[in-house]
Amino acid sequence: MVREQYLTATEGTHVERPDNQCVYNIGIYGWRKRCLYLFVLLLLIVLVVNFALTIWILKVMWFSPVGMGHLHVRSDGLRLEGESEFLFPLYAKEIHSRMDSSLLLQSTQNVTVNARNSDGKVTGRLKVGPKMVDIQSPKFKVLSAHGKPLFTADEKEVTIGTDRLRVTGPEGALFEHSVETPLVRADPFPDLRLESPTRSLSMDAPKGINIKAHAGKIEALSQMDILLQSSEGMLVIDSETLCLPKLVQGTWDPSGSSQELYEICVCPDGKLYVTMAGVSTTCQEHNDICL
Repeated sequence: MVREQYLTATEGTHVERPDNQCVYNIGIYGWRKRCLYLFVLLLLIVLVVNFALTIWILKVMWFSPVGMGHLHVRSDGLRLEGESEFLFPLYAKEIHSRMDSSLLLQSTQNVTVNARNSDGKVTGRLKVGPKMVDIQSPKFKVLSAHGKPLFTADEKEVTIGTDRLRVTGPEGALFEHSVETPLVRADPFPDLRLESPTRSLSMDAPKGINIKAHAGKIEALSQMDILLQSSEGMLVIDSETLCLPKLVQGTWDPSGSSQELYEICVCPDGKLYVTMAGVSTTCQEHNDICL
């Protein structure tokens, strides 16, 4: 309680103050004072609880001067120990594992890796889903441990840089367009088959085509004609026996007419020519072709 007394005095005189003095009471009293103390007490309790929760969160989340839990902040980036789960997209320049462990990325739906340019547009995408792996990029390249290109694919061509391409499927390999390769061969025991079920099969080479079967036979089957044609050179059949089992056999006419029958003759150098058939051989009559 504060009392203010107002006195009127003159220097050198003494005047008695009347008995009725004016008293003013300044402060908070009664229920207002008790409510104020209660509010201050509640505020103190809230501060203590918040401080305790802060300490508990720091302890549970493993906050430390170098990071939070298994996440360590370093000068060259972030280091994350153990397994982690990301609920939203992760943006990073480089992700790699420790030297003694592998990097594992897994998801219940799919794992998508995007590469963007400065404008935010996707320039490359790798999507691993439950049924397929989708790669979207202007050019796809697979390199060996020494940096040698093993497989390269773009919109124009597909290049395989290995020394050997092996197809182990029971149905072989199916190509919708042309294939350029220096060698086509099968394994030591299975047969090699080149076929086109509904269209033609063409083999072109500027310097020649070489077909070899070291321990078997070569078989060419066609429903229509098989044409062997050489524009400038010759057709060489190097074999001890030439067998034509289904060649049509003509009948002899007593009148001496050849009935448009021909005789196949062979020169000493292996050249073949045809002469009009007669009662006896006519090859000697046209052997000037062999000269």
